[in-house]
Amino acid sequence: MTLTSQDGKKKSFIRNMFARRERNDREMNKGTFDFPEAESDPRLKGLAFTGTGHPMALSQDVQTFRVFVATWNVGGKSPNSDLNLDDILHTDQSDIYILGFQEIVPLNAGNVLVIEDNEPAAKWLALINQSLNKSSELASSGLKPTSSLGSSLFFSKYSLKKISKTFRTESGRRLKTCNCNLELERKQSKDLCFRCQQSHISEDEFSSEEDDDVPNGIDIPGISFPSSTNQMNYSLVAIKQMVGIFVTVWARKEHVQHIGHLRISCISRGIMGCLGNKGCISVSMSFHQTSFCFVCSHLASGEKEGDELRRNMDVIEILKNTQFPNICRSVHSRVPEKILEHDRVIWLGDLNYRIALSYSDTRKLLEENAWDALLDKDQLKIEREAGRVFKGWKEGKIYFAPTYKYSCNSDTYAGETKKSKKKRRTPAWCDRILWHGTGIRLLSYIRGESKFSDHRPVCATFLVDVDVVSGGLKKGLSGSNMKVRIEELLPPTRNLFIE
Repeated sequence: MTLTSQDGKKKSFIRNMFARRERNDREMNKGTFDFPEAESDPRLKGLAFTGTGHPMALSQDVQTFRVFVATWNVGGKSPNSDLNLDDILHTDQSDIYILGFQEIVPLNAGNVLVIEDNEPAAKWLALINQSLNKSSELASSGLKPTSSLGSSLFFSKYSLKKISKTFRTESGRRLKTCNCNLELERKQSKDLCFRCQQSHISEDEFSSEEDDDVPNGIDIPGISFPSSTNQMNYSLVAIKQMVGIFVTVWARKEHVQHIGHLRISCISRGIMGCLGNKGCISVSMSFHQTSFCFVCSHLASGEKEGDELRRNMDVIEILKNTQFPNICRSVHSRVPEKILEHDRVIWLGDLNYRIALSYSDTRKLLEENAWDALLDKDQLKIEREAGRVFKGWKEGKIYFAPTYKYSCNSDTYAGETKKSKKKRRTPAWCDRILWHGTGIRLLSYIRGESKFSDHRPVCATFLVDVDVVSGGLKKGLSGSNMKVRIEELLPPTRNLFIE
């Protein structure tokens, strides 16, 4: 090939490239870009280009959010009008609230085998909203005692669904779809999003009970509804009941638009290993560019020697069998499908681990406030240190008294009086909160002092790091390493010769 021919090919290449650039300028507002040579050049990998040819790079920050977690076994009792959750929720303006309950209904054959009663869940939901959103209308009306609504299938099917829609500022269907940044997807970002396209998601595939139309004329006596979601500071994000286990997730209203990939999985570990009187509800979601999983569980009970092994097996089976549906069809999808695949995991609930001492020895150490000696005999601590359960998980230092088992409406443990002796249980830290993953810092780990149940609620506050894409793309980066001369985009000279 002659030198003249080589120069001609260079000039032709440059003319074609600048012709594409002119087209890009005209199409800038459409977000298109026709520059295959630049996009395929390995030296430009990781860069995006504006319609005017200026280089852009993906901008990602780590921001810290406050997350509040609480777990409470309420002993099968439905809340009354006198119950105030303010002292439990410690409404400290956290960004996200995860609230898990156990035994919101009695664990009898009717609730386990026939149909679960949604009325208590609806009341708990209204009480939570009243505490978080501090509506003057709700505060003045509150909850009123109601007569039993019986086992009406019609009510049980629709009440929880209707009330959950009332406390949402975003459609539940929208939360279940992918909220990845499509601009990042188009610019081939491999690390800053979950690599899936919302255009691939059919809304019909993720319609849920909460979003179906609810027949008119269904009222829930004693439940106070907000008059408008515009007055709400916190929005309901997720809600699920499995027999007595009940979990809700709330977020500040301005954060809800950044939540997506919402999925829920239930594992039953009760009677015969398959009924829902024991087990867990797991909630998976993305917040900005970070994946979260919240596991609310009620594990096997019993204080006989060896019962802790059944609880270990519950945890192992939950981790093994929990599977979240893959709602993204992109072949590059990174949406986690297992609990431990998430960036941040928080496990809460009545884990039922006991103190490996007799009742009399435990009571003696309690009277002496010998917390360290008691904790040395805590089954969960023993099993974790032996590597038999929750390996790699963390828990805060316990500075509070055992949370179980109390006499109702009393500060005394069951069995301390003649009347409660037949219900005696060795006091234990049954109610716990653990976490897995980096970027989680514990601020507080305490118990509440409500006498409503034979358990005391346990609460934890965390600071959690979240990956946030700032403005999507950053334009006009400076620095000599970001400058690309036109000569660098030309094919190597040797490729222009025919050997």
